[in-house]
Amino acid sequence: MKRTNLVLNEETLEEAVRLSRERTYSAAVNRALEDFVRRAKARRILELTGSGTWEGNLSQMREDKPRYGKKSRSSDGSR
Repeated sequence: MKRTNLVLNEETLEEAVRLSRERTYSAAVNRALEDFVRRAKARRILELTGSGTWEGNLSQMREDKPRYGKKSRSSDGSR
């Protein structure tokens, strides 16, 4: 953990504590920072769309493996 002093908008901090249902200001701020990092990483993934980083056919890949809990049918239709 890192200890630091922050100057924060009091109304925003109170609202963050209320909405997050955290018990302390520190917990609410930590939760907000974790959420920010998660969202920033997700945006970076979306930026890769169309970049050519991954090549393949997702539809074809999905057809190769049966779903969890379902047995694949044999060619004669029996299980």
